[in-house]
Amino acid sequence: MTTHSAPIVIGYDGSPGSVSALRWAADAAGRAMAPLRIVEAFEIVILTRPSPGHVVPLEAVRTARQAALGAVAASIRNDHPDLEVETSLVGGAASQTLIDAAQDARLVVLGSRGHGGWSGLLVGSAAVQVTTHAECPVVVIPHDLRPHAQEGPAVVVGVDGSKASANAVEFAFDQADSLHAKVVALHTWTSPFLTYADGASMLQFDEEKIREESRLLVAESVAGAAADHPDVEWTTELVPGSAAQALVRRSESADLVVVGSRGRGGFTGLLLGSVSQSVLHHARCPIAIVH
Repeated sequence: MTTHSAPIVIGYDGSPGSVSALRWAADAAGRAMAPLRIVEAFEIVILTRPSPGHVVPLEAVRTARQAALGAVAASIRNDHPDLEVETSLVGGAASQTLIDAAQDARLVVLGSRGHGGWSGLLVGSAAVQVTTHAECPVVVIPHDLRPHAQEGPAVVVGVDGSKASANAVEFAFDQADSLHAKVVALHTWTSPFLTYADGASMLQFDEEKIREESRLLVAESVAGAAADHPDVEWTTELVPGSAAQALVRRSESADLVVVGSRGRGGFTGLLLGSVSQSVLHHARCPIAIVH
C-alpha cells in the first residue's frame, strides 16, 4: 500500500519500553492508514583512550543494527500486511533524532524509558526532551503498561480553556474516533480558600457557581471537536483539586490521557507546564502531549 500522508514515527532502541511503543504505534498507524516510520538513533561514542581487546569496526556495527531494524520492520509487516513500514537508522542522540523526525510527522511515539539513563527513573531524558520540543503531538508509552478493567475504551483529555488545551481536545476526539472510544473531558479547579474576619470563616467564592462556570467552559471547549466527530460519545468530569493528580488517577482506567503542553498557569516561557510534566512522569496509561 502506498500512501502520501505524514507518517507516525516510533522511536525504537530494542528496550522493552520501545517494543511496547512499537506495537502501539503500529496499531495507531493502521487505524489512521498512515505510514509507520521506525527510527533508531545510532550514537557514536568516541573514546579518548583505546580500550583493550577486540575492536568491532563501526561499519560492521551499523550493518548489524540495520539488519536487526529490518527484521523488526518485517515482523510488523507480517502482523499488519496493509501497513507501509519504513526504517531509519540515524547517527546522533535519540532525543534530537526524534525531534528532527517530528518535523514532517503526524505523531511521534516512544517508550517512557529506553536503554539509556538511570533505571530508577519512571521517564527517561529522551521522552522529556521530545515531548518538550517536538513540533507534533507526542505519545509516551509507560514502560510498565498493563491492561486494566473498564466498561469500555476511554480517552481522557484535560480541559482548561487554553490554546494548547483546545489542540488537545481536537487530538483526543480524533483518537477516540479511531479507537471507537468515548472522550472524558476533565476539568479541575482549586478548592475554595477560607478567609477569617471577626473570628468567623468565610469562603472566598461560591463552589456551585465555580462548578457551573467550569461546566460551561468545558462545553464551549469541546463543542467544535464534538461537532466534527458526531459519533464520538463524550462526558464531562469536574473535579476540585489538583489537575495533575486528577489526571493521574484517571489514567488508571483510561486507554489514553491527552494534555496540552502548557495550560493557563505557570511561566509563559516554559515549553512544558507543571501539569503535563507531572502526568508524563506518573500516568499509568499512554499519554499524549499536544502543543
